Amino acid sequence: MRPAKPLLLVEDNADDAMILRRALGDARITEPLVHLPDAEQALAYLRTATNPRPTLILLDLNLPGMSGVEFLRTIKKDAALSEIPVVVLSTSDERRDILDSFDLSVAGYIVKPMEYAALVETVKVIQDYWAINLLPASHL
Repeated sequence: MRPAKPLLLVEDNADDAMILRRALGDARITEPLVHLPDAEQALAYLRTATNPRPTLILLDLNLPGMSGVEFLRTIKKDAALSEIPVVVLSTSDERRDILDSFDLSVAGYIVKPMEYAALVETVKVIQDYWAINLLPASHL
């Protein structure tokens, strides 16, 4: 049996990370969560061949140093990373941020803070969607 591939959370706010970790547990998501506080560390993680490739990246846009949008641009230009689905978690509901994110092929955009029960349900939907869409064609 292969080890579960992780979800990668790129989030500098410890409280937001804790809430998301709790929501993942309440949604009965069993994949491990790798939490990194900035985009530079996330890129280093993704570019380290011995690290398992995440099935999904949950990305805050407002990060110290490299912004979430810069991170998106970087991974979408990298053939080895560009296919990893990314869901943005941001406090910004600015139309420009949302459009810029979707222009960079994000799989979803969640404005936080979100009511907790809605966050749990959203996490379930995201995980179910990607679990189905990442299955090899022979499993469908």
